[in-house]
Amino acid sequence: MSVVGGKKVVFCEGKLSSLDYSLLNRLVDGFPDAPSIVPAGSKFTFSVFARGYFFPEEVRHKRFIVFRDRDFDALPDGGIRLLEPETELGKKNVFLTHRACIENYLIDANWIHEYWSDRYAEKQENPQSKWGHGNSPGIEELQSWIEKGAERIKAYQAVRWALSDIQRIGHPRAILKTTWTGGSGRLPPSLDLDDCQGQALVLIENFRTNTDMVTKDAFLESFDKYWIRFSEQTFWEDKKYMIWFHGKDIQKSMQQLRPGFISLSHYFLPGISKIDLKRHPDLLELENIIKAM
Repeated sequence: MSVVGGKKVVFCEGKLSSLDYSLLNRLVDGFPDAPSIVPAGSKFTFSVFARGYFFPEEVRHKRFIVFRDRDFDALPDGGIRLLEPETELGKKNVFLTHRACIENYLIDANWIHEYWSDRYAEKQENPQSKWGHGNSPGIEELQSWIEKGAERIKAYQAVRWALSDIQRIGHPRAILKTTWTGGSGRLPPSLDLDDCQGQALVLIENFRTNTDMVTKDAFLESFDKYWIRFSEQTFWEDKKYMIWFHGKDIQKSMQQLRPGFISLSHYFLPGISKIDLKRHPDLLELENIIKAM
């Protein structure tokens, strides 16, 4: 499939129903020369997808960028900005979120409270409504829900970051996963520190068949670095877990913690309209990059 004329294209993760797709469409709404937003599936197949989207001779000449979740692929240090990893598509084509994923921008006690309260008010006006959660427990309780959800995955997130560090020094053609659960949003049965470390060491031992540069000692040294960071009082006071911890993991932990509360998955999509770009310089930067394409 080829793009017509000089049309601009923004590739994103997921499908038409993904949060990335919805956020990008909100960003370009009203642009006089709005680009096409094209969901490209997994981040691991972006290169193949982009090259298949254009005719082979077009790929170097078309105006396109890739926007995706940062996950654990880059450190969010050095200011609130988009990150640009090196990829086979070129350094200047791929942009990563500052926060771990789109969900990180949406887990907000005020917005969850507003959504919950509105659904409850609708229930009061329409008895036929299927809303069954009662009224919102309030912003303070919802903020506590978020913090406790993040706190219980602290060891797991430190392990995932340490595995990411190991991946960056490993074999360039071998991928060391940052989790043994199948992906973000799927928490392990045990979030205990020792259990998480044990599972990570199994991954490392298996990965060492590809490279001897990866060692248990290197992993443990990296883990200690993150464990110390994530245990600092200011880390929690400044809510830095909303930047460092993966939003899908926080979401899953919150739902496990309070299964009687609302499903955050139902809240996320309408929550896209609540994101204030002025609060997120990286998303404002993305908007400007798209305008300048």
